[in-house]
Amino acid sequence: MGAKAKRTGIKISLRIGLGKVKSMKYLRDLKEGDRVFDIYLCKHRQAAVTKNGKAYENVILQDRTGTMDAKIWEPNNPGIGEFDVFDYIEVYGDVNSFQSTLQVSIKRIRVCKDGEYNPEDYLPVSSKSIDGMYQELLGIVKSIGNPYLKQLLEGFFVQDEAFAKAFRNSSAAKTVHHGFVGGLLEHTLSVTKLCDYYCGAYPILKRDLLLTVAMCHDIGKTKEISPFPENDYTDDGQLLGHIVMGAQMVAERAARIEGFPHTMLAQVQHCILAHHGKYEYGSPKIPALMEAVALNYADDTDAKLETFKELLENNSENQGWFGYNRLFESNLRATRD
Repeated sequence: MGAKAKRTGIKISLRIGLGKVKSMKYLRDLKEGDRVFDIYLCKHRQAAVTKNGKAYENVILQDRTGTMDAKIWEPNNPGIGEFDVFDYIEVYGDVNSFQSTLQVSIKRIRVCKDGEYNPEDYLPVSSKSIDGMYQELLGIVKSIGNPYLKQLLEGFFVQDEAFAKAFRNSSAAKTVHHGFVGGLLEHTLSVTKLCDYYCGAYPILKRDLLLTVAMCHDIGKTKEISPFPENDYTDDGQLLGHIVMGAQMVAERAARIEGFPHTMLAQVQHCILAHHGKYEYGSPKIPALMEAVALNYADDTDAKLETFKELLENNSENQGWFGYNRLFESNLRATRD
């Protein structure tokens, strides 16, 4: 699957078993009453017990269109083969609805071998070209005039191949928004372009500083969230968080640049530390610079609009209200034609 592949419910040909080819049905396309016989990634597995004391297992299946809850009601069934989290498993079962949510009742499971699946088909990926977005970001790096800030950015995005690879492939969040391969890059580029617009509308803003912090504001997420397919918080992510780690990473990189001005470093770090805007939103500092205010609003704008977009995409058949959303503190619905 290319970088431009869209996160939609299209069907693909998948080779399984002994040379057989079958059409894979993505999780997003499943409906109540469907019978499932496909390969999915096991994202989660946990033993549980019903109120009546009967053992069962909770499983979360994943493909590139999302995840779906599944249950193994008879875990001792001989048809349930041994499998672990992050195994690619061939699942046979039925799609049911429980409390208005679809789930798969699994009857049989088989662990698949290499060559029976393409891992990229099981990871959510940006609908935009990752290579194209990264080249656009590098173009903005080249436009930075301040030599110290330009060296700082080049140290991350040009010279550090390990960082660049992690940054290109990371998500921007475990959930909420941009939770897909390339999500961190897509979010960062959107925030940076919004900040560039602000600079044109409000020339008093220091463009070099604002675009630098826009490109660096979430670099700590490369350490906060583990790579796919896990895409979960690391120990450092839980203990420190991406905001603190991002400020640390900038300080460490700036220390390698001879003569990097202390005041400039403090301003860059402040913008990163304040980019969530409020203490209750996880910001160690409240914005005190105009550039920090601009970054906060650009970050919040892109995060909220992407969240709303993903909500609409995942509920395309819902023509009514979506219900109360905690992030927006409102009952939401799509715009009527």
